Amino acid sequence: MPTQITISSLSGLSPFDVYACDTGYTTCIYVDTIGTSEVPYSFDLPFILEGMASCGVKVVDSNNCIVKENLSL
Repeated sequence: MPTQITISSLSGLSPFDVYACDTGYTTCIYVDTIGTSEVPYSFDLPFILEGMASCGVKVVDSNNCIVKENLSL
């Protein structure tokens, strides 16, 4: 069963590009582009990151402001 990640809040200028990454942020996989109205937003962790103890989520707003957060799975 896939691991589901939920983004419950965002700040910045919409739209937002969402990426799932390893914790070093060297490998990031594009997930989706979302707007403020789509939050909370849930997605399945990409297969390549399944089985890891933790992962990173990177969100880039339209001003190229980047927010990164590491999650324990």
